[in-house]
Amino acid sequence: MTDPDRPFDDIRALLLQMQGPDEDAMAEARERDAQLTKPPGALGRLEEIAAFIAGWQGTPHPHADTPLVAVFAGNHGVVAQGVSPFPQSVTEAMVANFTAGGAAINQICKTFELSLKVYELALERPTGDITREAAMDERTCAGTIAYGMEALASGPDLLVLGEMGIGNTTAAAAIYHALYGGEAEDWVGRGTGVDEAGLKRKADAVRAAVALHREHLADPLEVLARLGGREIAAMAGAILAARMRNTPVVLDGFVVCAAAAVLQALDKTALDHCLAGHVSAERAHREVLGRLGKTPILDLGMRLGEGSGAALAVAVIKAAVACHNGMATFAEAGVAGKT
Repeated sequence: MTDPDRPFDDIRALLLQMQGPDEDAMAEARERDAQLTKPPGALGRLEEIAAFIAGWQGTPHPHADTPLVAVFAGNHGVVAQGVSPFPQSVTEAMVANFTAGGAAINQICKTFELSLKVYELALERPTGDITREAAMDERTCAGTIAYGMEALASGPDLLVLGEMGIGNTTAAAAIYHALYGGEAEDWVGRGTGVDEAGLKRKADAVRAAVALHREHLADPLEVLARLGGREIAAMAGAILAARMRNTPVVLDGFVVCAAAAVLQALDKTALDHCLAGHVSAERAHREVLGRLGKTPILDLGMRLGEGSGAALAVAVIKAAVACHNGMATFAEAGVAGKT
């Protein structure tokens, strides 16, 4: 029975239940790929992606028929430190924009026939200012992780993660600084467009936050609770729930990967079912992807968030799956194979 005073125990228990991909399905997918009417390896990463999806979906015929873009939105108390040129009210305004269909992610989802769901996380109650107190207590963080797991309730065959939250690049940078070390300046970037003075305030905030909570940062879940945000905790829950269902995940940019980094710090295999949709223009994201062991599908200089880069990558994934399933084999096409 779980100790009610240790709500993170439930999260740790789930990590112990993680299963790997279906190796037989992956092998069958690769065998089919070898018979398709093309030179071996001619489709490059499309071939790898198709086999990856097949392995996690447990079928040699992978599919991307019901992808879900899940965007989690939260507000951050650290905004009080002048880390963003925009007020917290912008988070709520952008959530309304998503609902009205006016954001970039709406247009990308419409173009590639992706479902979109926005999860609004107590925007009226920002997390604690991490330079002065914990963002969340353990119970709130664990509950928010559990809430994020609900993103899998509709049973999508591909989960695409995005976020919105003024101040959340500062929270993400603090998580990376706590997990990976280095200097605060190594992890901060311009986010929504801070100037040089704003960049310094971000670095100062990250440095102060990690120093304040240092005694508690050996545990990655405490890193998440003390330095993160509700949307980051919820995304960690969504990634974990997807693993429980063997649903492949497409990660977006700098902030989404902070949620992923926490899980990887808990278990080095926790992200085996994840693809990196793109590399963000946010300065440290390429370094983060290297530490996560992920090669991005796209590199377009984007730094919007909203799941926009990951959603665009779904177009590539759909193409990979379509080629894998729809191309004729040499035998079917009556084409002579390699002698």
